[in-house]
Amino acid sequence: MVTVYGSTPSGNCWKVRQILELTQTPYRWVETDSNAGATRTAEFLAMNPNGKVPLVELDDGARVTESNAILAHFAEKTSWLPPPGLPRTRVFEWLFFEQYSHEPYVAAARNWIRYLKAKERYADRFPEIWQRGHRALAVMELRLKSHPWLTDAGMTIADIALFAYTDVAAEGEFDLAPYPGICHWLDRLRSYPRMRPLSAASAG
Repeated sequence: MVTVYGSTPSGNCWKVRQILELTQTPYRWVETDSNAGATRTAEFLAMNPNGKVPLVELDDGARVTESNAILAHFAEKTSWLPPPGLPRTRVFEWLFFEQYSHEPYVAAARNWIRYLKAKERYADRFPEIWQRGHRALAVMELRLKSHPWLTDAGMTIADIALFAYTDVAAEGEFDLAPYPGICHWLDRLRSYPRMRPLSAASAG
């Protein structure tokens, strides 16, 4: 059985749980709290020297890291990831966008405010964090105001990846009201069978 080392409140870990649920892949979940230092122990670093979750251990003992790589691994040969070609490349464009232009700002603001209770400590950094987060949301809105999904291949792991932290952006004090395309997209994803939003998962 697949073993997942992850933190329930983490959007990156949520992605892994979600693709396993959607593909009906059996798995075992090992709760691993990064904020409490669980990923910096010698035991964990021996498994993932980068000291981060999610970490997946496959049936044969091989380990896979990085949330979007894990998404792609379990989506292979399913409708969640197109076969090799331009449609797949479009999915990867959004996966790279999520990790470089979206997650570092939308997720960071949420973690600092909700979990670390450190809004005052990082007060000087929030203006840039919010500015760059809204820049990423505006890019998504440009697509979603006239299309139901992020790519023309229908709902894919690109949508799962960006749904994770966008759905809880308000916890980082991002107002989504100016983005009606994103709001309608979020509603479509929330209503999809077996989709359990991060907001529900982190609430317990």
